[in-house]
Amino acid sequence: MNKALCWWISRLAFSLGFALALLSGSGCQSSPSSDATPTPAPSIPQLIHQPGSPEMMELKRGEVPGVIMVEVREVDLPAVLETSGQVSFDDRRVSSIVSRVQGRIEQTRVSLWDNVRRGEQIIALYSPDFMTAEAEYLQAKATDKLSVPSANTSGGNLADALVTAARHKLELLGMEEADIAAITMPSPTVWMRAPISGTVVDNKAVRGAAVNPGDVLYSLGTLDHVWITADVYEDDLSRIKAGQQLDAVTTAFPDEVFRGVITRISPNVDPVTHTLQIRCEVANPGFKLKPQMLARVKITTQPGKALVVPQDALVFETDNYYAFVESESNRVERRKVSIASWGQQRYARVVSGLKAGDRVVTGETLQVNALWHEAHGESS
Repeated sequence: MNKALCWWISRLAFSLGFALALLSGSGCQSSPSSDATPTPAPSIPQLIHQPGSPEMMELKRGEVPGVIMVEVREVDLPAVLETSGQVSFDDRRVSSIVSRVQGRIEQTRVSLWDNVRRGEQIIALYSPDFMTAEAEYLQAKATDKLSVPSANTSGGNLADALVTAARHKLELLGMEEADIAAITMPSPTVWMRAPISGTVVDNKAVRGAAVNPGDVLYSLGTLDHVWITADVYEDDLSRIKAGQQLDAVTTAFPDEVFRGVITRISPNVDPVTHTLQIRCEVANPGFKLKPQMLARVKITTQPGKALVVPQDALVFETDNYYAFVESESNRVERRKVSIASWGQQRYARVVSGLKAGDRVVTGETLQVNALWHEAHGESS
């Protein structure tokens, strides 16, 4: 009985030991496969320097998963050129009242934003210069009346010349012809009049303040016609010319179209934005357009061409955009690119830096840019 029991106990121990051995062996064999093999980090790419050529970086296909090369393409521009601009006064319709004497402001009759008529009395200036010049004028007139020219003398001509010179002096001091003709007694106070009809757009006159020659007291402007200064990309320069018609729309009056014409094209191009300015004269019924107001300008012109590139091909860094251009097999060049907005989503218009047919990196541009910095020993 004891022998049978011992035999069964030994068989059970053997079976348990064998099972434990199998489980132990299976666990040892599966443990290596359960640990994920770490993906090796991309190696730092090599920079290529060739005399007379831009710096390039090796970028083998498949080294950065997700990188796609696409071509910069040329597309048709619509026959309507759209741009943004800003309203300003037509400087030919702006005038200033400037003090031409040293003196004091005695009285003012208008304030900022008041409408005035040409010839209206605006400001009274006190100055001894007025009194002196008026006295000289009255004396010259009295001398002219007393002089009796003879056949052998030029006394009459001299007296006339003195009157003319005295009147001219008063005009230089800012007096109008009608005010000069009305002088009967010398006075140190003279009313300065509005040189044009318009709106007071700047007021620096304060009663009792001292003034000096050259001080601007008032600025007047008219708003029946205004200027809109707009920016145009240099690529569109061939499509615009003076005399072209345009429509302008503002956010203040979105349902009203203001019509005008291009009068001037700037001779200078901004080297940073590659834009130049155009000046448009626009009719302003009801004086609705105000200086500094923003406007959207549409110019009817000839169709043109433009370069476009996917937005994800661009990297923005330190106020500039860059693209990675395939220059040779497995090599890319980092280029600075100037862009403009484009109506099609996910695309940008190329102003400079790329040309049609260039193949650029898209998809993982930020990672490629990080590799570029690592190749230079920098942190992206």
